[in-house]
Amino acid sequence: MENQKKHVRVGIGVLVKDPNCQGNIWAGIRKGSHGEGSLALPGGHLEMMESWEECARREVLEETGLDICDVKFVHVTNDPMPQEGKHYVTIFMAANCTSETAIPQNLEPHKCRGWSSFSWSDLKRISANHPADDLYLFGPLKTLVDLSPQSVLDFLEKDKNN
Repeated sequence: MENQKKHVRVGIGVLVKDPNCQGNIWAGIRKGSHGEGSLALPGGHLEMMESWEECARREVLEETGLDICDVKFVHVTNDPMPQEGKHYVTIFMAANCTSETAIPQNLEPHKCRGWSSFSWSDLKRISANHPADDLYLFGPLKTLVDLSPQSVLDFLEKDKNN
């Protein structure tokens, strides 16, 4: 634990498209860790010798049971968390589900309350309304939403109008 406070860690967050609601992505409420109670993407820590794509596939499968494809890098954020004594660099990846009828399962109920589908507009509204709302974004996701990088917007728009 003390070692974590001295080293920057690498986190991976994955924007997984909801194939049942074009333009939406899956997110869930964190439990039992820093950022508890906040809305976050599936993801986790990059393991030694693991590629970003491998980490994204592994974490999404472990947390949601979803198989993903077309995994690509979309953005990176610098996320100091002074209240928790942590500092992360968060690599955001984007992916599609391999199944057109995919629905995430909550495979880690001790870490997540469950998965729901959100549009980017939903996430922007949640970010803007915090702390007025009970629902708020996990720090790295809030940073990403507030920045709204073009690479993320392009990913969300792709295939939306087909």
